[in-house]
Amino acid sequence: MPQRIKAPKQVPSFEYELFEGDPDLLRTVVATPTQTAPWIDPSSLKLKHRIGRGPFGDIWLATHHQSGFDFQEYHEVAVKMLHPLKQEHMQKFIDKFEKLFLKCRELPGVCWLHGVSVVNGKVTLHTHTHTYISIAMRFYEGSVGDQMAQSKGGKLSLPDILRYGSQLAKGLIQLHSIGLLVLNMKPSNFLISDHDQLVLGDFGIPYLLLGIPLSDSDMALRLGTPNYMAPEQWDPEVRGPLSLETDVWGFGCSVVEMLTGVQPWFGKSSEEIYHSVVVRKEKPHVPSGLPPAVEHVINGCFEYDLRNRPLVSDLLLVFESSQHAIHGDGGWVGLGSRPIKEKSVGNGYTTWYLSKDHLQVGDTVRSRSPLNARRPHTVDVREGTIVGLDGDADKNSFALVKVPGMHNALRVQESTLERVTFGFAVGDWVRLKQETNTHSSVGILHAVQRDRAVSVGFLGLETLWVGKAYQLQMAEPYYVGQFVRLKPNVVTPRFEWPRKSGGTWCSGRISEILPNGCLVVEFPGRFVLGNEPNSFLADPNEVESVSFDTCPGIVEKYHHVEDFHWAVRPLAIAFGLFTAVKLTISMGRGISARLKKNQPNGQDSGGRKSGWRRIFRDASSTTK
Repeated sequence: MPQRIKAPKQVPSFEYELFEGDPDLLRTVVATPTQTAPWIDPSSLKLKHRIGRGPFGDIWLATHHQSGFDFQEYHEVAVKMLHPLKQEHMQKFIDKFEKLFLKCRELPGVCWLHGVSVVNGKVTLHTHTHTYISIAMRFYEGSVGDQMAQSKGGKLSLPDILRYGSQLAKGLIQLHSIGLLVLNMKPSNFLISDHDQLVLGDFGIPYLLLGIPLSDSDMALRLGTPNYMAPEQWDPEVRGPLSLETDVWGFGCSVVEMLTGVQPWFGKSSEEIYHSVVVRKEKPHVPSGLPPAVEHVINGCFEYDLRNRPLVSDLLLVFESSQHAIHGDGGWVGLGSRPIKEKSVGNGYTTWYLSKDHLQVGDTVRSRSPLNARRPHTVDVREGTIVGLDGDADKNSFALVKVPGMHNALRVQESTLERVTFGFAVGDWVRLKQETNTHSSVGILHAVQRDRAVSVGFLGLETLWVGKAYQLQMAEPYYVGQFVRLKPNVVTPRFEWPRKSGGTWCSGRISEILPNGCLVVEFPGRFVLGNEPNSFLADPNEVESVSFDTCPGIVEKYHHVEDFHWAVRPLAIAFGLFTAVKLTISMGRGISARLKKNQPNGQDSGGRKSGWRRIFRDASSTTK
């Protein structure tokens, strides 16, 4: 089972006593600067007062002093001072920041970065000194959160939400384009420029912290603000991978807060939010009365399986096309001509999932398999080539598929087809040809491009593994409802796994498959009491399928039948006892009937007694 998430500890109040930058420390942590390096001399930053606090540090208003041969400049900046990191981990963070610094500066929808500094200081209540990474950025007068606080009911008007939502989607697309995820989407991080334009105030600090041990054990299990976090953000190595769609969940939470004025999961602790979002799979409530396309796409943001969520480009399209919407007696008008995508087309897929890949003439295709379910034995198209397309992306489009052995091409709806490239299709179970000890070698394919580039979700990785198709091979598929057990060579499994009374591993039934291939296995053959868990996680690389047909003998087949429900064994015992009693009674009646058949007709009880006397008399005579 996943680790329990404890309520976060109270973040200490950081009142810093700053010292001049330590040149030795800077030489240790920072590589040799270049002309384009983002380094700021710590002595040039003068902190004024704290203006904000987040899960990763504090935000300070500061003055940045710059001077040259014939000039002096003073800039008011905001400084994000991260919680202390160990010195050996600081270089890793700074290296990531340096690679992305200039790229971030080119993004108009992301806050302007001045640079990074390493500052010595200490918390007022303590005597020990820490080293803090401090990121200086342009100071913006307000945020969407500030505007909400000043509005009636704490919420914004629909036109403002649609306008800000469009700008937010553009900023996300820009940040995603350079390989960054925000992972901390919330209205207080959406800053407002002097021209009333929204910019992202968090450029992906949680993403830069991936792989770096954090001092707070609770933060090690989650990266973000709990109220806005997607299910996969809680312990992403197990429930991941983190992806572009992870920020889509945060987008939806932020829009819901703008609409209602209430933070999602308001009043709940981190542990309660975890159980609501991850365990019970609850979703934030989306208010009714919105333009249909907006309501639909926001609901899509909260799909539990990240693959079923819309892309940010879908959000941008819907929000931009709805900005001129007007509600009247006849309903909404001014919505544009783009049709609303249906939530689901069956087999576990949403249209958001299906719209992420566009078929082309010449593509090899086959009938789409149900999501996380067994592939049917009979399909319309086992494999064929697209020779023509009929329709457009906004309507039910069809493809003409030439199947080997058939004279005429088949006209098949595109949504029922999946592209096969170099033998792989999205959703396939794959295995790395080169085994690794850092993560599971079996996972689920998330993307396969026509240039052989692939993305795979592997248990043990926080983000998608990116490589080439030739590094993969097909693996045994798993599906919900399938029975599995640990392989004989597995001595210490990655996760806890129950045993039978004799010490052998139990067999369980897959109840859920996470996007990285992690299996959620239930054990209906175990009888549990109280709060004892009966659902466990499993590494797909450590289990094998088991079925009635594959069990070699009658004893093994019976043991597999026991795995279907804990009541099988007591019922079998009860049935055996009932059969034994019934057989005993039947045998007794048969013996009694034979005795009666040997007795003379009309014999009374006295005769029976005399008969017994004769038997004893005959027996005594034989002993003399």
